[in-house]
Order: sequence, then structure tokens, then C-alpha cells
Amino acid sequence: MLKNYSVSTVMVFFLMFTFASGIDNPEFEKDIIDTGQGKLEITFIGHGTLMLEFQGKVIHVDPWSRLADYSTLPAPALILITHSHGDHLDLEAIHHARRENTELVYTELCSQKVSEGTILRNGESTRMEGILVEAVPAYNIEHTRPDGNPYHPRGEGNGYVLTFGEGAARVYIAGDTENIPEMASLEDIDIAFLPMNLPYTMTPEMAADAAKSFRPSVLYPYHFGETDTGKLVDLLKDESDIEVRVRSME
Repeated sequence: MLKNYSVSTVMVFFLMFTFASGIDNPEFEKDIIDTGQGKLEITFIGHGTLMLEFQGKVIHVDPWSRLADYSTLPAPALILITHSHGDHLDLEAIHHARRENTELVYTELCSQKVSEGTILRNGESTRMEGILVEAVPAYNIEHTRPDGNPYHPRGEGNGYVLTFGEGAARVYIAGDTENIPEMASLEDIDIAFLPMNLPYTMTPEMAADAAKSFRPSVLYPYHFGETDTGKLVDLLKDESDIEVRVRSME
């Protein structure tokens, strides 16, 4: 696991990465993390959208054409969709990103809009391109619409835990969720992405509570809109084993 390596072994580089695309040449931040079994590259597209690369395999998470021209980005071996909302399930982005051999993983509700992929329900898992993909719950407990229904009902959305290599790194991408009890069951998470886009997901206090329940080595708040990420940093400043890193993921 990544967290078993010493600080001197785990080399993290922060740099700006520019893709030549048709959307005003957007600059995406990129972190490169040495896992001991190869470099894990994390590209922060924005919002709830990520691109990961490990051992030559690219993964797109919730690709959104409002943020990038996916016809110009690296071809993915795998596309993960967390839930059916339009800023996460974008058929145009999937169309431009997908290649003949691209694997697509999504929820049962997403299957009403997109086909030729693998449905994963909460608690199910699959191994694709040498990567273990586990679907975990993602839902609201407190935050609801005016009619009382949660923004994200239980059982409709997925978070994903990805295990790269032979346990080289475990990455938790929470999707749209609050600090649900199931998070306490997560084990050996090296890198976590937790959402804070109010009023739909977590407050900084909820995100801090979530992080304390499973204690990732590195925590990235993402999909945070106008929520103050500084509050999360302050809430976790005394947790020496949790490093909070803020990137451009509004």
C-alpha cells in the first residue's frame, strides 16, 4: 500500500498540465505519485471529473464535455460513472472518449441512458484491465429537495474504490454522497476524493467526519463548488496522518 512507503520514497510532484483541446487550451493540475509499482498520475479536470493513469492505462471518472474536449484526451481503458445526474453522466463526453476496447462501468439507473457496459450495484466488484473496481454506497441522509426526497437516494449512486497493481494504491472516489456510516468500513485507503458541493453533498464538517472514519493518507476535496475548502483544512489540521490537498475542483 502507498501508505507503507516512507516519505522519502513517496515522491509527489505538483505541476500544471496543458492539453491541446478546443476549449481555450484549459490547464489542468496534475499530481504524480510514486506507488512503488509505478507512477499514479491524477489529472484534475474539475467538478467531479478526474482522469487517472497507471501503468499505461487511463481511467476517466464522470467525464463532462463542459470541462474538456474528450476527443483530444488520452483514450481510456476504463470509464467510471458514479450516477445518472447530467454533470456525471454525459453521453456526449462518453461518445467522444470511448474507444472500441474501452470498458464502461455504471449504475443500474445509468443503464437506462447508456448501454454496452457493466452495471455495478453497491457492494459488487469487478476486475478490469488489472484494476479491482469496487462499488460502494453513495447517498444523502440529511440534505433533501423541497419535497423531502434526498438529492441522491440510497442505492442509486456509486462511489468506487480502485485497487491499482498488487495493492500498490487504493483510491476512493466517493461520488455524490454525505458522510454515510458505510465509510467506516473502508480499509487501507491511500487517496480519497470527497465532495462538498452544498447543499447536495457534504459540509466541511461532514467531510472531516468522513475522513476521520476511514483515515486516508491523502484527502482531496472535490466537486466543492463555492464551499470553503479552508474550513476542511482547518478541521483536519491536527490529524497528522491525513494530508489534505486542495486542487481546482469547483
